[in-house]
Amino acid sequence: MVTKNIMFMKTKISSLKLLALATVLILSSCVSDDLADVGDLEDITGPTPFYNYSDVTFAEFDCEDVELSSNYQFNFQAGSNLAVNGTQYLWSVADSDGNNLDVTLINKDLPVLELLIDAELAEIVAIEEDIAELEFKIPCEDDPARVVVMESQLAELELALVAAENALTDDVLQNVADLEAQILALDEATLQDQELIIEFPSPGTYTVGLTVTDNLNKSNYTEKLITVNQAVPTIPVPEIAEASFEDNSLFDGSGDGRDSWRVPSNDAWSPLGGGTTVIQINTDSSPGEGADLPDGVQAAKFPAGGDRVAYQEIEVTPGAEYVITYFTAFEEDTFGQMKVSILSPNTSNYAEAQLEENIIATRTDTNVDRVDNVFKQHSLSFEAGDNESVIIFATNSGVESRLDAFNIVVR
Repeated sequence: MVTKNIMFMKTKISSLKLLALATVLILSSCVSDDLADVGDLEDITGPTPFYNYSDVTFAEFDCEDVELSSNYQFNFQAGSNLAVNGTQYLWSVADSDGNNLDVTLINKDLPVLELLIDAELAEIVAIEEDIAELEFKIPCEDDPARVVVMESQLAELELALVAAENALTDDVLQNVADLEAQILALDEATLQDQELIIEFPSPGTYTVGLTVTDNLNKSNYTEKLITVNQAVPTIPVPEIAEASFEDNSLFDGSGDGRDSWRVPSNDAWSPLGGGTTVIQINTDSSPGEGADLPDGVQAAKFPAGGDRVAYQEIEVTPGAEYVITYFTAFEEDTFGQMKVSILSPNTSNYAEAQLEENIIATRTDTNVDRVDNVFKQHSLSFEAGDNESVIIFATNSGVESRLDAFNIVVR
């Protein structure tokens, strides 16, 4: 009986399979290509446009911060959703009143080709940049001694430029010629380009729109408000003279590592009320062996008695924010500390340097948990406020201490 039932079930299943197959064949024979839209769904999906942009504005200013020239340029890159590829792009630019603007368009490949030329002429470009920097600085410099040095440096650079140009090989010259030919052959940028550079006429708010059309002729539109900010001068990085206390590191190749760090008056600025305040110099006689100095082979040394100080007034830009970094090292005989402060330029003596009203920023580091004579870096942030200069002032106490490798950056 069991065998018979199993055979019956197999026969029944086989019959059902045959019935299903016959049904499919019958239905298939009823489908006709002549029946419009049978089995087809209308494609109602259109492209979803988007774009990215970056500000590539550049400007030039004189030493009085007067704008000489500027190009308010933005790089735009269009795209659409991955499911529907856009095949046509159309940009539009309107001002804050909604009026369409004719703007300057630049082929996206132009900056790339120009950078490739600069790379071929790297040495020449570097010299030209140094020359341009000196030509900018000389008319702005009030110190006649510095002007003499810079003019001498300028003359040397001009000779070096001629030598570098004469040393160009035929291969380099040919590469540059080929790149220049590519620039001349570039197509003019149009509002139909997927990527382009738009130069706006002036600072302001603009509406940049993008329409993307796909290969089914379906299109969609997106737009963004683009704010073009007024170009501002780059805040110059202040100069800290003899920042690493090295000999012959002043602008004219002179200096004993301490000249820029002397106080205006020993008596006024002495922590002990009198006597010399000039820092000492610690020299690394075996660079590359053991605990090296952070920079160069000299560092400022402050005896344990706390009678020596470091003082330097530097120029700053009002309203700017800065970060000063430096290194300290200590003996470990007993507790010791090093204090570095940024003081108002009106501070005239050691007593005034302790007043809160004259302290713009300050930091005190100790030798607790420090390793004997191993340098550690610290940072000190400050705002210039209304000041056109500030004073860097350093003192120590407790143990012999060292200070080295000052650096300053604009935040």
